[in-house]
Amino acid sequence: MPATASPSAARPRIRFDRNELAGAFGDLGTDLPLLIGVIAASGLDSAGVLIMFGLMQLFSGLWYGMPMPVQPLKAFAALVIAQKIPGRVIFGGGLAVGVGMLLLSVTGLIDGLARLVPKPVIRGIQFGLALQLSTLALKQYVPADGLGGYALAAAAFLITVVLLGNRRWPAALVVVSLGVIYGLVFQLDFNSAQQALGLRLPSWHVPQLADILAGAVLLALPQIPLSLGNSVLATRQVVQDYFPERPLTVRKISFTYALMNLVNPFLGGFPVCHGSGGMVGHYTFGGRTGGSVVIYGGLFLVLGLFFSQGFQQLVQVFPLPILGVLLFFEALSLAALLRDISTERAHLLLALLTGILCAGLPYGYLVGLTVGTALYYAMQRGWVGLGK
Repeated sequence: MPATASPSAARPRIRFDRNELAGAFGDLGTDLPLLIGVIAASGLDSAGVLIMFGLMQLFSGLWYGMPMPVQPLKAFAALVIAQKIPGRVIFGGGLAVGVGMLLLSVTGLIDGLARLVPKPVIRGIQFGLALQLSTLALKQYVPADGLGGYALAAAAFLITVVLLGNRRWPAALVVVSLGVIYGLVFQLDFNSAQQALGLRLPSWHVPQLADILAGAVLLALPQIPLSLGNSVLATRQVVQDYFPERPLTVRKISFTYALMNLVNPFLGGFPVCHGSGGMVGHYTFGGRTGGSVVIYGGLFLVLGLFFSQGFQQLVQVFPLPILGVLLFFEALSLAALLRDISTERAHLLLALLTGILCAGLPYGYLVGLTVGTALYYAMQRGWVGLGK
């Protein structure tokens, strides 16, 4: 947590050890189901999606030298899954998101937004994400395999409680190993695994103007508020919490966000972002350098290059209850960030209200960001009393 951040001299930019390997699994519970869902719903080529997702992880880990992972755009993915939006519109929407974030970055508008949105609202955005992740973990992932899944999740939970923070025996490595053994014993179909093997490469795509416009309206506009709140502002706050010796501007975060989405659509990649939850997940399970993100990207590169033709069948081997436990602890770590404003009752209540709005309403992150910021300045001027 923020109080335990080590000094710069003790933390290299890139390191590969058991803890970086453990941290690499900290965001798996968020990313893997979304990627599976968008591939199934849209018919996207899994090779392009997985390879580009892996390459973006490598880019981010090497660029930042800290556990700054890359995630699928969540609101974007939810709309694709729900409406079965085709690949050409997905690529057009991804390019529109990239252009929009690039404009915010190069014009400096993102800096003005960062100055406008106060810390309690950012904490509220993180809390809203924690509520969504924990709900997903407990309602969908943990119950997925019935009674056996509950037992597996209980074992993984106890292991994580005992080993969380242990640098010699990282909790995520033990938990993921348990999941792999469970999958190999109870769920692996060797015929499907053999059929999945084969070298594949991404194919070239050029988004058309009509698809860019359709993607901007259908996908980019609902995504931008979440991206501004969680991918940029909240991520910069997590960097300040965990890496105070490594100041990072919102302009730099939004620039790499934009750059990734200006490249991805042309090679069949799904649109991506940075994210505060992903960084918290990597850090919670041991990642302290860009090495954890590079390892994570390497996993998806291998899957995309050699196993993408049977990806959906292959990943079903890994039990969802294990992903649920990893996701739940990521959510707990996000919620725990509220503690640095807990002494200010009004700020804490504002953060909780913002989080509930973000998690509970359609376009919740736009509503939470707007209402929370407006309430903060109304409180500052004495127009509204909250928690007095």
